[in-house]
Amino acid sequence: MQRRTFLKTATLGAAAAMTGFPTTRTEAASKLKITKIRYYAAPGYTKPLFNQARGIVEIETDGGIIGIGEGGSKDMIEQCAQMMIGEDPFRIEHIWQNVYRGMFYPPGREKLHALGALEMALWDIKGKALSVPVYELLGGATRDYIDCYATGFRASKAKTDEERAQDCLAAGLRTFCIGPTGGRGEQPFEFYDNVKKTIDYCKRIDKAVGGGGKWAIDLHTRFDLTDGLKICTALEELEPYFIEDVVRSENPGVYKNVRSMTKAPLAVGEQFGDRWDTNELIENRLIDYTRFTLPNTGGISEFKKMASMCETHYVGMIPHFTGPLSTATLVHVLGSSSPARMMMELVGGEPERPAYFNEDFINFKNGKLYLNDNPGLGVKFDPKKATFIMEIKEKTKFPHPILKAPDGSIHNW
Repeated sequence: MQRRTFLKTATLGAAAAMTGFPTTRTEAASKLKITKIRYYAAPGYTKPLFNQARGIVEIETDGGIIGIGEGGSKDMIEQCAQMMIGEDPFRIEHIWQNVYRGMFYPPGREKLHALGALEMALWDIKGKALSVPVYELLGGATRDYIDCYATGFRASKAKTDEERAQDCLAAGLRTFCIGPTGGRGEQPFEFYDNVKKTIDYCKRIDKAVGGGGKWAIDLHTRFDLTDGLKICTALEELEPYFIEDVVRSENPGVYKNVRSMTKAPLAVGEQFGDRWDTNELIENRLIDYTRFTLPNTGGISEFKKMASMCETHYVGMIPHFTGPLSTATLVHVLGSSSPARMMMELVGGEPERPAYFNEDFINFKNGKLYLNDNPGLGVKFDPKKATFIMEIKEKTKFPHPILKAPDGSIHNW
């Protein structure tokens, strides 16, 4: 065991003693309480998609520790935050169950995004309080780094995608991802024409990089089932790392048909949320890679549960690109999980570094993401460089009834 790792592990007990946190099972509470939750808009980010929101969340405790999260829309953050005021931030799963189930109707994907942002901040609090990085709380490191692939590659000065793909790989990234032809501007999308052009495009990229999973393609749910399968069949003889979103995502059961008709490696899930969106795809081994991400799943704990499902059924994990803090958080989660195939998507081939976070909140070099050893998520947030939206200090005035079992666990009402 490396000396630094030993010393860091040994400080867990000392940190608990010094801060008054529990050292025995009978002292389950941290003695901290959530007092305020603030929400900020990310300056300059104007994308209208709720499920790719970049808002920044601060959860403040009465002990002065502040956790940082990312995601969620104003209305969804407000409702979820009001259910967390006064709670012990160390009881992450308990809080998650209460927010997820406490309004009777299961949350939609927009609400899950907000819950994921807030839950992310709870893990940051816990890591900071115990002076350990989040990945240590999740079981410790399982890999030395996270492979990355690039959707586009901004650093390249090349004039063609074939040359751009070669530049991407030379920079250390694992894979270069392309999209189908067409679908730009106001021109109608000609399906037959773009099936042929997309297949030809893939052949050129495969030849340029030498196959071997060094390229992938996202069909972007743009084709119907027949045309999507035409592309998959044509690409079976090549070596893409994956083919993503062959068909629309509303009916996951359609992948029973897709899987039976192609041997191409399939990736699905960027538009999905919690485990109930993807469990049948994973359990029936209808896909080769998941694409669900943070905060869309509803948080770190939910993502870890889904990672266990993937390991059980031999499905790889390739989270969709997400916000800068969520990307850094995924390094903690993937870096402490066990599915053999894991990779992160980086738009443009490198992580974003917004001015409102510290420069070293994410550790990226030579095309790979490395674990951050700083306490919590390793992030410092400067609220002066973001746009303040609201602060929540009181519990909801309109609570829904909550049903608990005799042991205190939450049940549906």
